[in-house]
Amino acid sequence: MTRCAVFGTGSWGTAFAMILGDAGCEVTLWGRRQALADAVNATHTNPDYLPGVRLPGSVRATTDPAEALAGADFAVLAVPSQTLRENLAAWAPLLEPQTVLVSLMKGIELGTVKRMSEVVAEVAGIGPERIAVISGPNLALEIANRQPAASVVACTDEAVAKRLQAACHTPYFRPYTNTDVIGCELGGAVKNVIGLAVGMADGMGLGDNTKATLITRGLAETTRLGTALGADPYTFAGLAGMGDLVATCSSPLSRNHTFGINLGRGMSLAETIAATRQTAEGVKSCESVLDLARRNGVDMPIVEAVVDVVHNGRPTQEALQALMSRSAKPERH
Repeated sequence: MTRCAVFGTGSWGTAFAMILGDAGCEVTLWGRRQALADAVNATHTNPDYLPGVRLPGSVRATTDPAEALAGADFAVLAVPSQTLRENLAAWAPLLEPQTVLVSLMKGIELGTVKRMSEVVAEVAGIGPERIAVISGPNLALEIANRQPAASVVACTDEAVAKRLQAACHTPYFRPYTNTDVIGCELGGAVKNVIGLAVGMADGMGLGDNTKATLITRGLAETTRLGTALGADPYTFAGLAGMGDLVATCSSPLSRNHTFGINLGRGMSLAETIAATRQTAEGVKSCESVLDLARRNGVDMPIVEAVVDVVHNGRPTQEALQALMSRSAKPERH
């Protein structure tokens, strides 16, 4: 039986532990709080993040990372992206030689502008054949209700990607393999920023034409950045690109979209953060995405506008007007 550890008891970490359990894996879910671990073990539910969702009997919880990692074939990382480095530094000495690290995180590290797989490689000191990422239109609550969804399992080693694919393939969750780790990670990170922009448009009361424009041009920005960094441009037309972008920009379950709506309605950054229970990754990653783009000479005006609103206090209406008044150019640019 495939043995998996899942680090992070938030909604997506818990939902993915459920997927692994439903696919026949033995799963240990790690969290910091003993009370939550006890609740998972006693009731087979996560009352804090997915109340009422029944977890398979093969899923148990612990607060001991060594216990979670013992004999693990896959260690799934589902913590906020900006906390990965610190957390993984504590867990890396406990890794066994066969364990593949799997990132569910969709962010770019502030300061270093490293993708999550790059942080994993650096902190854990392992090669790309032991690092995989999962990305796609994966709204946790829908998956927790076992509604049909698909995703991309990416690793530079296709054999490892296929092993992970088999470990998380269920009647409701269909994973596709890919070797383009760069493209899958960038699609997941940048869509959060575009989700904020579309949410702002919603909050301002703007219509579907505006939102479709932001989604489409946001995808163009993502593809430009990905191509500059060596990604396969076709990745952005798939589940990890357009698929994830559409889900994030259109669903009330999207944290980033909801965060953007509140900003568009005139709430301050502090007020919006206070009203948001879980991490909206795009709020911090928008700065690192823009930093990464500038270091590589890539123009990303929507991302820049989001940074201006979120971190520089620019009014949403003013940021939109600045986008619309940019010089005209052919669509392919």
